[in-house]
Amino acid sequence: MNTFKSIDIKDFTPDSFGLKNKWMLITAAKPDGTINTMTASWGGFGIMWNKEVVFVVIRPQRYTKEFVDNSNFLSLTFFDKSYHKDLAYLGKVSGRDEDKIAKTGLTVMNDADAPYFKEAETAIITKKLFVQRIEEDAFLDKDIIDKWYPERDYHYLYIAEITKILQK
Repeated sequence: MNTFKSIDIKDFTPDSFGLKNKWMLITAAKPDGTINTMTASWGGFGIMWNKEVVFVVIRPQRYTKEFVDNSNFLSLTFFDKSYHKDLAYLGKVSGRDEDKIAKTGLTVMNDADAPYFKEAETAIITKKLFVQRIEEDAFLDKDIIDKWYPERDYHYLYIAEITKILQK
């Protein structure tokens, strides 16, 4: 089956820890319609401000951050293992340098709010609610800094409300 259906959030039960080995694409569009995406594996699902939300993090140097910052919405798309090579490529190559989406052969679909990919198993459309840079002095376990931030390029944390879930 190649078509998506919108499902009620109450019927969606993500296994956040099971997704640890399953990469996702974070995708957003600028107001001019240009789209960029990046591969990510860190984040989570939860409740915040009495809303169903996702938590994602993006490093400041990532080109996709410009797109996320210039849009009210973003999508998270999850794929089966057969797309691992494409997702690895999208995580290594910058959209500043080339049309990396075109080189993968993935097909952009357009929801009214955010772009997502036809080949995904699940697409989660979200509305941004919060963004804040992770600050060095907030770490209680200082070992994390040297292990994950040797360049001190701390992520920005985004909290976004889930507005739609599309599944095949």
